[in-house]
Amino acid sequence: MIQRLVHLAPKSRGFHLVTDELLSAMPELSQIECGIGHFFIQHSSASLTINENADPDVRGDMERYFLHAVPEDAPYFKHVVEGPDDMPAHIKASLLGSSLSVPVANGRLLLGMWQGIWLGEHRIEGGSRTVVISIF
Repeated sequence: MIQRLVHLAPKSRGFHLVTDELLSAMPELSQIECGIGHFFIQHSSASLTINENADPDVRGDMERYFLHAVPEDAPYFKHVVEGPDDMPAHIKASLLGSSLSVPVANGRLLLGMWQGIWLGEHRIEGGSRTVVISIF
């Protein structure tokens, strides 16, 4: 097993394709013939998901959908001390999830042709995010 902590550069609220940023921190992947890559984000207001890797409009549409589905300043939120974007960020992170498992073969992730790993940054200013990558 190989394990590494990856500190992603701070990103604005939205969805960001981070496949290359994560893989660049794990050069040992090229030596794995068959296995599983597990990716876990250590935050409760950001998420990881797999989706479209080509057209950035998909990431924009996802952000617009989630802003509409989980609005800021909803009158029923009680957890508001950390700002109006915090509780919606927790909900979005729970809906999308904190971890991914991806098969590995011949030194690469077996993502589909149009798939990439996304960081869902759900805070306006979330800061650096840490992802634990474990390769089994």
